[in-house]
Amino acid sequence: MLSYRHSFHAGNHADVLKHTVQALIIEALKEKDKPFVYHDTHSGGGRYDLASEHAEKTGESVEGIGRLWEETCPPVMAPYLKAVKAVNPNGRLRYYPGSPALAGAMCREHDRLVLTELHPNDFPRLLQTFRGDRRVKMFNEEGYQRLKASLPPKERRGVVLIDPPYEQKSEYADLVQGIREAAKRWATGTYAIWYPVVQRHEVRSLESKMKGTNIRKILRIEMCVLPDSKEYGMTGSGMIVINPPWKLEQQMKELLPWLTEKLGQSPEASFKVDWLVPE
Repeated sequence: MLSYRHSFHAGNHADVLKHTVQALIIEALKEKDKPFVYHDTHSGGGRYDLASEHAEKTGESVEGIGRLWEETCPPVMAPYLKAVKAVNPNGRLRYYPGSPALAGAMCREHDRLVLTELHPNDFPRLLQTFRGDRRVKMFNEEGYQRLKASLPPKERRGVVLIDPPYEQKSEYADLVQGIREAAKRWATGTYAIWYPVVQRHEVRSLESKMKGTNIRKILRIEMCVLPDSKEYGMTGSGMIVINPPWKLEQQMKELLPWLTEKLGQSPEASFKVDWLVPE
């Protein structure tokens, strides 16, 4: 289908959660001098103009990064906010880094990035974003096929971000199958999986299937800015993290009460941090 375009949603509350978690994982990897790989299965265009027609049509960034731009945020958000501010050097919020651009800003010279994007319009944008960056390899391919071909990485350290559009019902099954195969090749890698909260039964089904993989150490981090609804529309989002850095659970437990209060759109806004599968 390939109808999903992240440019309509860049910088929204889901991006804030996803990219904060992503930034904390990368920071944890940087605590050791040894190189690591960042692998993004659904990269998008790399960077987004919040004044574009797509972004202004939805205005979602106003309720996300827009609420934090002038705030004094907790120190744990510093790595994420530093990367966002780096693409807005004049101090005005105009651009937003997608997951690969965030990783590109945070990774070191000796780290490596593998970026996959299938959409025919977004892939040229990705090429433009990383033109001349020798750390980066980009592929106009299906994300799980490239992941399968790239594992295990030569560095034996790193993180895989999996952020599908969930356009089709099969994507939940594709995700779980992709994780099964990846974990067989690289059991010690960190996998960070984003999911939307639209219909709660779909989230419960995903959680059940993840438990059924028999993979250990699966942490769930979720923030809902609105209560669950039977109507169509995203009320929140979450991250399922396999082999998370040891500090991540506590970092998010400390941050999410504050972040949910800032980004909540209802008195019933909520969050959770718990283990789907313990060690």
